[in-house]
Amino acid sequence: MTMLKIGLVSISDRASSGVYQDQGIPSLQTWLENALTEPFLVETRLIPDEQPLIEQTLKELVDEQHCHLVLTTGGTGPAKRDVTPDATLAVADREMPGFGEQMRQVSLHFVPTAILSRQVGVIRKESLILNLPGQPKAIAETLEGVKDSEGNVIVKGIFAAVPYCLQLINGIYIDTKPEVIKSFRPKSARRD
Repeated sequence: MTMLKIGLVSISDRASSGVYQDQGIPSLQTWLENALTEPFLVETRLIPDEQPLIEQTLKELVDEQHCHLVLTTGGTGPAKRDVTPDATLAVADREMPGFGEQMRQVSLHFVPTAILSRQVGVIRKESLILNLPGQPKAIAETLEGVKDSEGNVIVKGIFAAVPYCLQLINGIYIDTKPEVIKSFRPKSARRD
């Protein structure tokens, strides 16, 4: 059985130059360890907001490192230096607009400025690339969704669709712990 390989890319001028400690990659790794039922391998990259470098990093993680899933954090706003979505679209074979739409839906429950986010989801070859927010709290919210005080999901997080998406594009089968995020796939695609 193939082990899931995930690329984690934190895109930040200041963190990559050592001005402050990167929080994106540790947050993503911890969340994935808590959410996934299977072991997985990780490739991490901490890079500045430079479009050619982001494109090169995404290509390397997909084409050479053969990551099934690549998650980026940071650089998705409207500022001039925020070029993560532009770089992601430049290396994409196909866009998956539902991921960006759902990320903004989740974030709108917390901040009205969520509409300023330009996050995208794309497929390159047989890999899924998703742009996530930069803040650890927002990363978890985007992946898990919005829950009420009893823990019931009000707005589904994007990771509910990731296992089935990966199964469709590259055949890998992964699952999540329902107490963190309940993954969805049709009955015909489930393995019991």
